[in-house]
Amino acid sequence: MTGFPWLLVDQNVDDDDAVVAACTDIDGLFTDPGEPPVERYTLHGCAPAGLLRAACDGFGPPWLGNIGLEAIHRPESKHPRECWECTEELLDLTVVEARPAGFGVFDVTVEGRLRIDPEHRKRRRRPSRAPEADGYVLTGITGVGEEKFGTCQDVSGVFRPRPEPMPKPATLIGCRPEPRLQRAIDALQRGAAKHRRMIIASIYSVAHDGTATHMLDSGLGAEVSGVQPSVLGDGLVDVTFESSYGDAIKGGRSTGAREIWEHWRGGRPTESGLWAAYPPALRHEWAGAALAHHRPGPDRAAGTTYHLDGRHVTDEDSFYCAIGEAINGPGGYFGWNAGALHDCLLGDWGAATGFRLVWHDAEVAARHLVPGYDQRDWCPAVTMDHLLAWLAEDGVEVELR
Repeated sequence: MTGFPWLLVDQNVDDDDAVVAACTDIDGLFTDPGEPPVERYTLHGCAPAGLLRAACDGFGPPWLGNIGLEAIHRPESKHPRECWECTEELLDLTVVEARPAGFGVFDVTVEGRLRIDPEHRKRRRRPSRAPEADGYVLTGITGVGEEKFGTCQDVSGVFRPRPEPMPKPATLIGCRPEPRLQRAIDALQRGAAKHRRMIIASIYSVAHDGTATHMLDSGLGAEVSGVQPSVLGDGLVDVTFESSYGDAIKGGRSTGAREIWEHWRGGRPTESGLWAAYPPALRHEWAGAALAHHRPGPDRAAGTTYHLDGRHVTDEDSFYCAIGEAINGPGGYFGWNAGALHDCLLGDWGAATGFRLVWHDAEVAARHLVPGYDQRDWCPAVTMDHLLAWLAEDGVEVELR
């Protein structure tokens, strides 16, 4: 497979059929996901509480953050009275209008977005149809903790049919098929389209030295729908995949991540801080590439002092990039979300528990990592206080400089 930068492997097969194909490029791997559209919803017969009450009365800001609609089921329903499976989440909400509806309740119009989990949508066929409910409890998480927003008798604008996104195909460009894929291609060319075979494979990036690195969360799961000779070389083909159940590539990366993976293909960085040249939206991709290329080694002893360069720590993802390099050197990994950071702090990721971290230029993070709302993940922003608390809980002594 030397010379091909991409390798597809079925990790569930332990034989000669495990390697599916090698190819020069994968069209559909790097694509920017769409974000939920802005919509308007009305909470009918709303008895507001907390921030929502203040917004309805005109004494508080109209912005609410996220609100969960937890269906209250009738006593005869097969569901428990409050059922998390019948909960929808409204994101980044702002109160547009609050109209008194008598008896101390309001009809409240809000503007925001609906979080739709593609897997949940496929399984439950929701939220196109409202659940059988006796109303809804309004809950959420703000930048300061859990929040109660009250209740409402009904909602409109949430439970309705929406256009289903068109599944995105994928094409292996300049592809050398291995036996499993070749059999699927042969079946297609014989005209046995109705018996097309599903190809499932993890995607690996192959470095110039032939080392293959698994692209986390990225994989192919689709059927061969077309094949044609490739202009990239004799004997190579371009193979197109389509799926009736979603995108052909699961866990695709953003378009900007292509450059990051190309950078890593040449070898692990030897200079610290290269991640800082990328915009905040791509620093998460850098930390993900660092995780994918991480090679376990022995932990340094407990009590070791590490120095974190804080000059460019302006958001949560840049903190993970910086601490990864503080612990494990240029291009190093030491977490890329809160749970992963905790796992690393337990040991076996380069530093034994109970180390000391000197955070240089900490005032940069103190200015930027403040309470707010993260519109990339549609949730309250992670602050510097959060990071310091997480480090302290796992026994890290932090010195801010």
